[in-house]
Amino acid sequence: MPVETLPNHDDIRYHLIAFDAAGRERSEEGGLHSSVVLDETQANNPTDVFLFAHGWNGDVPGAIRQYNNWLNAMVSCADDRTSVAAMPGGFRPLLVGLHWPSKAWGDEELGGASFGIETKPEDTSDANDVDLLVGRYAARLTDSPPTRRALHTIFESALEDAAPATLPPAVLEAYQVIDAETRMGQAGVGAPPGDDREPFDAEATYQASQQEEIASFGDISLGGVLAPLRVLTFWQMKRRACGFGESGAAELLGALQESAPATRFHLMGHSFGCIVASAAVARHPGQLDARRPVDTLTLVQGAMSLWSFCSSIPSHPRRRGYFHSVVAEGLVNGPILVTTSVHDRAVRAFYPLGAWARGQTDYGPGGLPVYGGIGTFGVRGPDLDIVDEELRPIDGAYDLQPHVIYNLDADDVIATSQGIMGAHSDICHPAVAHAIWQAISASQRE
Repeated sequence: MPVETLPNHDDIRYHLIAFDAAGRERSEEGGLHSSVVLDETQANNPTDVFLFAHGWNGDVPGAIRQYNNWLNAMVSCADDRTSVAAMPGGFRPLLVGLHWPSKAWGDEELGGASFGIETKPEDTSDANDVDLLVGRYAARLTDSPPTRRALHTIFESALEDAAPATLPPAVLEAYQVIDAETRMGQAGVGAPPGDDREPFDAEATYQASQQEEIASFGDISLGGVLAPLRVLTFWQMKRRACGFGESGAAELLGALQESAPATRFHLMGHSFGCIVASAAVARHPGQLDARRPVDTLTLVQGAMSLWSFCSSIPSHPRRRGYFHSVVAEGLVNGPILVTTSVHDRAVRAFYPLGAWARGQTDYGPGGLPVYGGIGTFGVRGPDLDIVDEELRPIDGAYDLQPHVIYNLDADDVIATSQGIMGAHSDICHPAVAHAIWQAISASQRE
């Protein structure tokens, strides 16, 4: 499984490199698959390396489906492929799909070896088994004794009354314990992903979820007493995306760049995968000396702050976007593409609920919020070169320039609802792939 062949295209294959929750690569039979990729990079001298990062709620089969669909959309752009192949040096791509465990209950089996939580016979027991639920959720949050005790309290209460008028005091206290156990530092706008939110208010979150049926980023629905737990899991997975981007993904990117100094690099992310891709490009402080720019960065329906790249967040002028260095230090040589869609209910509705942005203020044209995702609002803020335009059809030409952020309005393309999350995952279209091809062409001209 570490090497996937694109269905109906036997000549196109991609590597699948899997990581654990701590950002460490999972060892396969014969060792780490990244060593195979590095050997292939040195042997074949690719012109372009692509790194793909899936988003929230993606297990291994889900990641493979998404990467297959992404690549099929790119393959369908025949004119773009011909144009890129005809440029000086040709086009010899190396494709790498990254997998990070982001699904609460997913098929994390890879090549027959345990890839996530160890599957045990008792895992097939009744879903009301509180100890089973506690074990599963603790592994997806912070597996500590306080977290387990708090989860036990919450699940027991849910069994007694799934939707009380208000949360019982013991449940409120349990949620505060989990929040304290999972939070990495001070919360607020400009904080690292996962903590860029208002202080957690379990009762307010519970009441908001009662008023509007908002499901999680995927097919797991936790309502009633468990609604605040859904929000905490959302932010913990957002932290994990950032941590994985700064560790495993960044280390792999650095190793590949070192092995192929003349090769162009393109990073693409979806949902929380946009955090992974941005964090890999920015690197963490311990990797500053190793940073080398990539050539393009594509953020599709990103579940990350609209202020991520700016020099000063308007509501808190002394704070800058967490990924400001990506722009300030020129870590993307070519264009940065960002898609937005009004039909993406996951980013439009659940993202601000997760932040519990009751204190947000609107200001300026369009009334931009303090807390909002780029999949809804695009990238915003001062000291950024931003162009807003519509996503063009497959035969439409772009004039993409280096170091410019393009917010592409994809309302007419990313539009098909896939359940309560809306069009959040309706991203594998030729028009989206065409924009990426155009960015690749622009980067080749540099």
